[in-house]
Amino acid sequence: MPATRTILLFGGRSEIGVALARRLAAGRTVVLAARRPDDLAEQTRALLDAGATAVHTVAFDADDTASHPDLVDSLFVEHGPIEAAIVAFGILGDQARAERDVQHALQIAHTDYLAQISVLTPLASALRAQGSGTIVVFSSVAGIRVRRANYVYGSTKAGLDGFASGLADALHGSGVRLLLARPGFVVGAMTAELMASGTKPAPLSVNAEQVADAVARAYRKGRAEVWIPWSLRPLFVGMRLLPRAVWRRLPR
Repeated sequence: MPATRTILLFGGRSEIGVALARRLAAGRTVVLAARRPDDLAEQTRALLDAGATAVHTVAFDADDTASHPDLVDSLFVEHGPIEAAIVAFGILGDQARAERDVQHALQIAHTDYLAQISVLTPLASALRAQGSGTIVVFSSVAGIRVRRANYVYGSTKAGLDGFASGLADALHGSGVRLLLARPGFVVGAMTAELMASGTKPAPLSVNAEQVADAVARAYRKGRAEVWIPWSLRPLFVGMRLLPRAVWRRLPR
């Protein structure tokens, strides 16, 4: 690897994304891609404190899919070679609203699935051309078997999980690796409003720091996937066998 290596973070305000970037930042340049790139002082400071040699910020609108290919190309030209690209943007949305408001349901699907494909596809092409690098994708156990309580969000994660798994296979032998992270319920900024409404964290819940620790370990070990916590993997093997009449009554 060249002496100068770059970490790209798509979703520069993502609690989990920044926590992971902090764990990979030492001796690297970090690029934060987010809306309002001039308003990332807190994230920039945290990364510099973690040992990043430089932090750059660029404008990135996840929903403006037409802009993604040119943005990815420019990032590789200006900041390459790229060691890792972390794709950590997304929205939880409001399930109850999405059940009656088609535009809200479509917004969740657009940001959490279509926009992910729009970023991952040019990223994979650019890394193939480079011949090295890792893409980190955040799926969720919510997509392993979609539940009634959050089926709109869960369905996007099911699609993303399938897309990322297939992309990982397509990248095999290219020198590029895809690391697929499947965390359980994450207690943090994304779920704060949900919890404020009275929803209790699911069993085996984790926080952003725990997710980042697990993904950073998997990254350094060269793994292709990581469940956070690992005990969710056998649990969901069993959950897939539950009768549907039982499954549909389960809470979030």
